[in-house]
Amino acid sequence: MPISLLKTDSLHLDYITLVADLDAELRVMDGEEHAFYAQYNKSDQIKHVILAYENNSPVGCGALKKHEGQTVEIKRMFVRSERRGKGIATTILKGLEDWARDLGFDETILETGVNQPEAINLYKKCSYSVIPNYGQYIGKEASTCMRKKLLK
Repeated sequence: MPISLLKTDSLHLDYITLVADLDAELRVMDGEEHAFYAQYNKSDQIKHVILAYENNSPVGCGALKKHEGQTVEIKRMFVRSERRGKGIATTILKGLEDWARDLGFDETILETGVNQPEAINLYKKCSYSVIPNYGQYIGKEASTCMRKKLLK
């Protein structure tokens, strides 16, 4: 089935539900570090959200958060476990990049965990390059930070 995308904000009920599932997954994956990472993922700081739907059912999400200058951070990327491996995350990521470009940003950055090789592979496949950890992730060995220049 085709995937449809909806641009919305962090108050959308489907986003709240998906992020709760994401956080439950990350709580296990991050272990003792979860509280550190969770403090940087508060929804009140996120104004631009994309939801992915299949058969009118929410299957994934992603968000943009202004970083600094013309750089925006990709946040809260998630696809329900039973829907993974079908290109949904790539579709969400491309939607976020297009929206970031439309908003005037020329670069995206993101942080993902070293224990998430599927996510790292997705970003590399989509032309993201590993960069030194930035901001709050400096010195965090469990973090991998990446960047992509957005072509106009």
